[in-house]
Order: sequence, then structure tokens, then C-alpha cells
Amino acid sequence: MESSIIVAVVAVAAILIGIFLGKIIFAKNTQKQIEEAEQTAKKIVESAKDHAETLKKEKILEAKEHFQQQKSQFDKEENQRKQKLAQDEARIKQEQQSFNDKKAALQKQTNEVQQQKEHLEKQLEVVSIKRTELERHQEEHIKRLEKVANLSAEQAKTELMEAVKEEARTAAMAHVKEIMEEAKANANKEAKKIIIQTIQRTGAEQTIENAITVFNLESDEIKGQIIGREGRNIRALEAATGVDLIIDDTPEAIVLSCFDPLRREVARLSLQRLVQDGRIHPARIEEVVEKTKKQLEEQVMEIGERTIIELGVHGLHKDLVRMVGKMRFRSSYGQNLLMHSKETANLCGIMAAELGLGQKVVKLAKRAGLLHDIGKVPDEETELSHALLGAKLAEKCGEHAAIVNAIGAHHDEMEMTYIISPIVQACDAISGARPGARREMMQSYLQRIKDLEALAMAYNGVEKAYAIQAGRELRVMVEAEKVSDAESSQLSFDIADKIQKEMQYPGQVKVTVIRELRAVNVAR
Repeated sequence: MESSIIVAVVAVAAILIGIFLGKIIFAKNTQKQIEEAEQTAKKIVESAKDHAETLKKEKILEAKEHFQQQKSQFDKEENQRKQKLAQDEARIKQEQQSFNDKKAALQKQTNEVQQQKEHLEKQLEVVSIKRTELERHQEEHIKRLEKVANLSAEQAKTELMEAVKEEARTAAMAHVKEIMEEAKANANKEAKKIIIQTIQRTGAEQTIENAITVFNLESDEIKGQIIGREGRNIRALEAATGVDLIIDDTPEAIVLSCFDPLRREVARLSLQRLVQDGRIHPARIEEVVEKTKKQLEEQVMEIGERTIIELGVHGLHKDLVRMVGKMRFRSSYGQNLLMHSKETANLCGIMAAELGLGQKVVKLAKRAGLLHDIGKVPDEETELSHALLGAKLAEKCGEHAAIVNAIGAHHDEMEMTYIISPIVQACDAISGARPGARREMMQSYLQRIKDLEALAMAYNGVEKAYAIQAGRELRVMVEAEKVSDAESSQLSFDIADKIQKEMQYPGQVKVTVIRELRAVNVAR
């Protein structure tokens, strides 16, 4: 029992001693940590002080630099303000000086005006006095005239007014005549100007279609196949196409001859297919020609549609579209008919626009210009002229009455009843008569040249006459002893007038009369 108590006491004592020792150790450790923390804190504070001192120095430097920059900027702006102020002061002084000069000049002018005013007032007084004297003298003069003429002033005034009226009437008639002549001259000038502007704003390719087409071959051996046994192939081809095939010694070429370009085109395309295929016999020829005709008919429609789209002509009947396409394979006096019709259409549209007839009339004029020669490509031959036949076809296809009239009247075979009719006629003449548009036979050309020279030689005093520049100029040599200078001018006018009335010619003919006097003497 006692031993247990002792053990307990010892244990308690040991626990107390342990607690006490633990507190002592803990206190020592805590004191050590506190000391370390204080040292660390001192170091942090010292480091912070050093960093703060560094920042303070940097900020002071930055502030000084910023102050220097601001000061420099301020000094610069101050200098600029001073310069501007100096400039403004100089400008104000200059303006002040200018103002003073102007003020002095104005004062001088005012003084001069005042002097002139005083001078004028004096002159007005003198004029008034003279006017009074003049009126008094005029009254005395009138009384003396009345006494001499036995007429009162009113009677003399009446007679004078009648005389002045008659003179004014005569002068007015002369003036009216002059105005009318000037108006005619201006009208001709404006008309020529419109035509020239119309021609200048359009252009067309000069296309010459011949009566033959040359078909090129790769070798002359194919000629035998085209001719066939005893000529049956060539006869079948000529019968199917209506074209003459000329096979001669020309190397690697066959000539297709026909007045109708459409038939020549059918023959050319058919021959091309047959040569490429290699099978050439009468049955095959007829089959190929038939197919080619159908293909060409489609091509004709395509050409017609492309043409009306190009010209902006809409709503055209399909028969008229087909006729427009057929024009591509027709020619008139060597001029391709489709090119001529397109050119005429463009000329008509431009001329109507130049005349200010409105958009609707411009469209009608262009449409009529395109269709004016459709009578030249009929499906069936008739006895009607191409103008009347074209008008009939256009009316049948439901075209506007103005277009029908323009087509029928473009060769004066119908009376012109619409404004576009003379436009179409003029543009057709412009397109057909311009140099290079159409060809003429050599025989008729030579005959026209001879007629020009013979016409000039028929006049008295003409020594020689020469038609030059393809008949566009006629030079006439006269005898100086028989024809004077004044008569030369009259002779030129008479010859030109006679050519215009009696002859037909493209374009214009310039008549030049040359009079030369030569004095020859011989020294012996």
C-alpha cells in the first residue's frame, strides 16, 4: 500500500518535473524564435528602407526630368507665341499702312470727284443756257420754214413720217429677205452638220462579195472523185445545188460559180462534207446537200437573231428575222446587203437622235433602216420592185405603218407620210453612195468618165477636159482668148449644174476650170 503511494507520488513528481522542464525548453525555443523573428524583421525593415530610398531617388529624378521636359515645352510654346505675336503685329502694321494708303487715295479721289462735280455743274449751267438759246432759235427757224414752205409744223411732220415709213418698209423688206437667205443657209449648214455627225459616229466594214467562191483541196487527186465516172458526181452536185463547178488546171482548187451567194455557200459546205467523208456518189450528194440546206437555214436564223440583238431591235416577226439573216448571203452592187442594212440602221438611229425626235422615233427609224431592203431577199420572185415588195412583207408581218411607209418610199415609189421615211432614204443613200461602198462594172465606169469629159468639151472655149480621181474631179482647160476670168467662174457653175441634172454618179464631182494666159515672144 505504502509502496503504491510512493510510486504514485514519484510519478506525479516526475510528471511535474517533466512539465516544468518542458516549459523551460519551450520558453528557450520561443525566445530563440522571437530573436530570429526580430532579426528578420530588422533586416526586412532595413531592406524596405533601402528600397524606399532608392524609389525616392528615382522618383525625384523622374520628377526633375519631367519638369525639365515641361519647362522646355513651355519655353518652346512661349517662343512660338512670341513669334506669332510678332508676325501678327507686323501684319497689323502692314494692314494699317495699307488702310492708311487706301484712305489717302480715297480722299484724293473724293476731292477729284468733288472737283469734277463742281465742273459738271458749271457745264450744266452753260448747257442749260445754250439749250434755252437753241430752243429760241429753233422756234424762230420753224417759223421761218413755215413761212417759206407754206406748211405748218404738223403738216411737215406728217409728210416726214410718211417718207420715213416708206423708207423703213423698204429697209424691212430687204432685211426680211436677208434673214430668209441667212435662215436657208443656216438650214443647209445644220443639215450638212447632222449628216456629217451621223457619218462620223458610225462605221462599217467594206465587204465586196464576188460571183465565185474558190474551194481549196488538199490534193488534185480528189478532183477525179468529185467528177465521178463519166461526170455523174459533178452533174448530181450541180443539179442539187444550182451551182456551176469549174474544175480546170488550177492546182488544188475548184471554182464554184453562181450569182446567188446562198447557193454557193450550200455548195461549198456540201463539198467540204463530201471531201471529208470520202464517200462521193449521187445518192450521198443529194443527202448531204439536203442536210446542208437545213443547217444553213438554222445558220440564217442565228445570223438574223444575232443582228437584231446587236442593233437592239426587239419583237421582230420570225419571217423578218429569217430575211435579215438571208441578207448576209446577198450583195447589191458589190456591197454586202446585211452590212449595208446594219449601217443604214445605225445611221437612221443616229440621225433621228441628232434631230431630237424622241426615243420612240429613234427606235422606229433604226428598225426601218434594218428592214428597208428585205424586198431583195424574197422567197419567191415577183414583178414588184424591192421597195414595194419589202413594204408588203413588212405589212404582212404586222410592222408599224411608219416602217411600212419608210420601206416603200425609200426609192420614191410611195408618198412619204411619216418623218422617218426621208431619214431612211437619206441614210440609204449615204451608206450606198459613200466611196468604196459599192463596185460598178468597168464598162459603165469608163463610160461615165467619157461622158464627163464630153459634157465639158461641148461648151464654147473649152480646150481640154480631164476626169481625174476616179471621176470625182473634172478639170477643164479653157482658151484664155475666148473665156475671161468672170466667164470661167460661170462656166464652172454651169458644168457642175449640168452634171448634177443629167448624170448619175456616186458621191460628188468637183469641177475645176483652169484659165492660163501665155505671152510668147522670140528675140532674133
